[in-house]
Amino acid sequence: MSISIIISYDGTAQDDDALMLGKMLSAAGVSLSLAYVRHSREYDPRREEIGAHDADRRLEQGAVWLQDNTIKRHVVLNPSTSEGLAALAASEGAAAVVFCSDYRTSPGRVEPGVSAQGLLEGGMVAIGVAASGVRTRPEPVLRTISFASDDPGGTASETARMLASAAGAELLAGAHDADLIVVDSRASAPVGTVELDGITRGWLDSARGSVLVLPHGTTLAF
Repeated sequence: MSISIIISYDGTAQDDDALMLGKMLSAAGVSLSLAYVRHSREYDPRREEIGAHDADRRLEQGAVWLQDNTIKRHVVLNPSTSEGLAALAASEGAAAVVFCSDYRTSPGRVEPGVSAQGLLEGGMVAIGVAASGVRTRPEPVLRTISFASDDPGGTASETARMLASAAGAELLAGAHDADLIVVDSRASAPVGTVELDGITRGWLDSARGSVLVLPHGTTLAF
């Protein structure tokens, strides 16, 4: 059974970076779906109809970008984007949620936005953050994959190894400029929980490629 990954998408140009990262991961046999979070329903029926149509239109736009008319699409109602996506990931059994970087991020760098940050501290699903501008790549291909971990035999290295094998990518140890860098949560975090420390945050700050942060003790079997 393939790994399921949810792409957080609201139709902005920055979110096309998340679509590109998702498409790059799909080469490893990953199953993708799109999610858009509405923060509330409208009391007026006509305005609610417009809001629902707008959500569907945004997700349709993402499906067109991915050239996949059959991709599963979710409209989530929750005042908090991160909480809504966490609940969706749990109900769908998703292994990861993928975000774009913050809109102010320099090209080639990674900077989690507010919604991603909400899941990087206490979330229970892997979090992917696409490098800013990755949407401009000519091909959705993972050529190099790296890992960041204090434990050479830990979950980040094992996940990176399996992903590289599945995607036909070159595995690099400790490279900051790989297409994707798999990062362990801090060693003292509860098992199954995403938490960052100074070392893991340092990897995010120095990354020159997209990142995938794993819950502590969790290996994704690509």
